[in-house]
Amino acid sequence: MMGEIARTLVYLSGPTAVHGIIPAPLLQYKQRMDFEDIPNEEIYGRTTVVKDMHSRKRLMAEAVVSGGPGSGFIALPGGYGTFEELMEVVTWNQLGIHNRGIVVLNVDGYWDGLMNWVSKAVDAGFVNERNQKIISEATDIEAAIDALKNYQACEGRFDLQWIDKEV
Repeated sequence: MMGEIARTLVYLSGPTAVHGIIPAPLLQYKQRMDFEDIPNEEIYGRTTVVKDMHSRKRLMAEAVVSGGPGSGFIALPGGYGTFEELMEVVTWNQLGIHNRGIVVLNVDGYWDGLMNWVSKAVDAGFVNERNQKIISEATDIEAAIDALKNYQACEGRFDLQWIDKEV
């Protein structure tokens, strides 16, 4: 799915519109599955190969945090990795490490379970009610972009001092 999105964005806006970051072991796995070595930049945009998932997430977060107004995180339907990365940026937002919007693109109710869990976590006292809206929900891309453009940091975020505050 990421490849198709990258290909579409490059087609619409050119190779500089996309920057993919992939850990070397995943690239090696894809090569064994008969994918290209490094994706063609003219088709998929720029690709950076990093040593591990932590490096990938750090570079992606740095790119978002250093972006202009409306920069943020949009989670498409995905698997374990998508969920883990989503929860990490949510936690970082709550802890005050970044102040960017986070949106789940809830296509066909894909993220309904997560949104229900957030409500239950608030009801049970595990998530402060003021932090419930750290995750915004959108059912189409226009609403997701609008949510990022209009994002307001939650009042319940922790006011902690971090050595490297911005990811």
